Amino acid sequence: MSERPRLPLWAGRAAALLGIVLVAFTLRQAVAAISPILGDIREDVPISDLGVGLLGTLPPILFAASGFLAPRVARGLGLEGGIVLALVLMTAGHLVRAFAPSFSVLLIGSAVAFTGTGIGNVLLPSIVRLYFPDRVALLTAVYACIVGVSTAVPAALAAPIADAFGWRVSLGIWSATSAIALVPWLLSIARQRRQRLPDAVAAESSQPAVVTGLWRSRVARSITVLFSTSTICTYAGFAWLPEILGDVAGSTPTEAGVLLAVTGLISVPGSLLAPLLTVRIRNVGWLIFAGIASFVSGYLGLLLAPATLPLLWVLLIGSGSILFPISLVLINSRTRTQGGTVALSGFAQGVAYALGALGPLLVGLLHDASGGWTLPLLFLLAVALIATIPAITLAKPAFVEDELTG
Repeated sequence: MSERPRLPLWAGRAAALLGIVLVAFTLRQAVAAISPILGDIREDVPISDLGVGLLGTLPPILFAASGFLAPRVARGLGLEGGIVLALVLMTAGHLVRAFAPSFSVLLIGSAVAFTGTGIGNVLLPSIVRLYFPDRVALLTAVYACIVGVSTAVPAALAAPIADAFGWRVSLGIWSATSAIALVPWLLSIARQRRQRLPDAVAAESSQPAVVTGLWRSRVARSITVLFSTSTICTYAGFAWLPEILGDVAGSTPTEAGVLLAVTGLISVPGSLLAPLLTVRIRNVGWLIFAGIASFVSGYLGLLLAPATLPLLWVLLIGSGSILFPISLVLINSRTRTQGGTVALSGFAQGVAYALGALGPLLVGLLHDASGGWTLPLLFLLAVALIATIPAITLAKPAFVEDELTG
C-alpha cells in the first residue's frame, strides 16, 4: 500500500471514527448474548439439544456465507450502504429473537443477526482503509480490541439482565447498540450527498471495483491460510478447552472457565500491539512465527505436562490469537485498491469461518474416536504448524492485484 500523508485523526472523518468503534462493538453481541441464558430461554421456548447445537454452529457458517455475499453488497450499495444494511440486519435479528414465540423464529432471528454480523466483519477492514488509509494499523488495533470487548460485555451482562428483567429483554437490549451504531453512518451518507468526500477519502470510491480470481494469488491464499489457522484454533478452544483442562489437567469446571476467560484477556494486548508491529517490521513472517510458537508451545504443554502449569499453557494458547489481528492488517496492507481489500476480506473470511465451523466438530470426532485428548491436541498442533507456510510466503511484501495482473 502506497505511503499517504498522515492527517489529524479527526480531520473530516469524526463520524467515521465513531462509526467504526460502534460497529466493532456490535460484532459479537449476537453470538455472546444467547449462550449464558439458554437455560432461561428453554423454560419458555422448547429447544432440543440438537437445536442448541445448531445455534452454536450457525455463527461461523453464516460468517462464512457472508464472506462471499459482502463483496456483492459493497458493489451494489457501497461500503457505507453495506455497513448500514449489516446494522439493520443485526437490529432486526436481536428484536426477532427477543419476541420469538418458538424455536424456529428464534433460529430465524439468530440467522438474520449473524448474517448482519458477517457482512460487518468483512466490510469493516475496507471501511478502515477508505477513511483512514494513513492509520490502518492503529484503527485495526482499536477495532480488534473493541470486538473482544463486544464478546465479553454481553456474556457478562446477559444473565444478570435476564434475572432482573427476563430473557427477552436480555436478548433484545442489544438492538439498541446496533441501532445507535447506525447514526454516524446515516449522517455520513447524508453528508456525502450534500458535498464531496474529503480528499483523504475521495481518493478511492466507496463502491469498489470487482476483483476476482483470488485463488490465483499467492498472497491471497497465504492470508486465507493464516486467517483459517487462527479461526480453527480459536473456535476449537472456545468449544473444547474447558473440557480438555478438566480431563488432562484436573481443573474444576470453575477453574476451567476462568482459564478460558484468561485466553480472551491475554488476547487484548496482542490485538493492540500486533497490528502496529505488522506495518513496522520489515519481515512480518517473524511476527507470524511468534503466534505459531505460542500455539505450539501451549498445545505441547497440554500434551506433555498438562497438570504442571496449566495457566502457562492457556496463556500461550491465548497469545497465539495475535494471528487474527495480523490477518486483518495484511488484508489492507497487501492490497492496492479498495476493490482488492473488499474482495480479499470476503475471500479470506469466507474460507476461514467455514473451516472454523469444522474445527470444533473435528476435535470432537477425534476425541470420540480415540477416547482421549492426545489426537485432538496433535490435530490442533498440526493446524498451527500449517501457518508456517504463510509465515514464509508473506515474508516479502507483495500485492494481490500485482499477482492477478502479472
